[in-house]
Amino acid sequence: MSAQPQGGAAPAGNAQNEDYLDKGLDKAEQMFGKKSGHNVDSNKMRDTNEKITDKARGVFEKMTGKHVPEKFSN
Repeated sequence: MSAQPQGGAAPAGNAQNEDYLDKGLDKAEQMFGKKSGHNVDSNKMRDTNEKITDKARGVFEKMTGKHVPEKFSN
């Protein structure tokens, strides 16, 4: 059983579960945040980002009929 810290923060080990697509979205968020003058905490956005990347994987698989490579899918 895995306990999540109070406050909804992701555990430090969660970064190991991120695939390339998740990391790319995090980096894009950070770069956009810097340009707009806002600090973006990727850990706070983890649930939303995971939904976005899962949807993108689903669209890719539906359009191509192929599975997403392991490096890009967790």
